[in-house]
Order: sequence, then C-alpha cells, then structure tokens
Amino acid sequence: MGSHKYVITIANITLSLPEELYQKLKNHPEIRWSEIARKAIQQYLDELELLDKLTAKSQLTDNNVRELSDLIDTQVIEKLFKYQSE
Repeated sequence: MGSHKYVITIANITLSLPEELYQKLKNHPEIRWSEIARKAIQQYLDELELLDKLTAKSQLTDNNVRELSDLIDTQVIEKLFKYQSE
C-alpha cells in the first residue's frame, strides 16, 4: 500500500482590537477566540459569496442600489412612525 502525504497550510492573521474589547476577551481564557473569529469570517465570506451569486447578472448600477436603499429606508421609517402613532 502506498503512503499518502497531505499538506495543510494554515494562514495566521493579526487583529487590532480596542483595549476595552481586549480586556473583555482576557476575562474568558477558556474560549478559543481564534475559532470564534474564524467562524465569523467564514460566515461573512459565505454571505458575500451568496450576494455575489445573486448580483452576478444584475444590471443595477451603484447609483441604482443607493436609490433603492434610500427608498427602502424611507419606507421603513414611515411605517415605524405610522405604527408608533397608532
């Protein structure tokens, strides 16, 4: 039987954290913070990939997207004010 060799490369990153956040992290040394960060980065990348797939064939310009966002924001604010006044 032949032997197989697998090479796994793991990259390291350095995070810059505000001192207050760092102190809170230090209060919980039992937590593997690198694993938390890895999962958060993976989730964000998964969301970006989905967004890329959804928008790959879009013909909207950045300006169109901003206009739609502003319209949605305005409608949400109007609904909130209407809901609060009832």
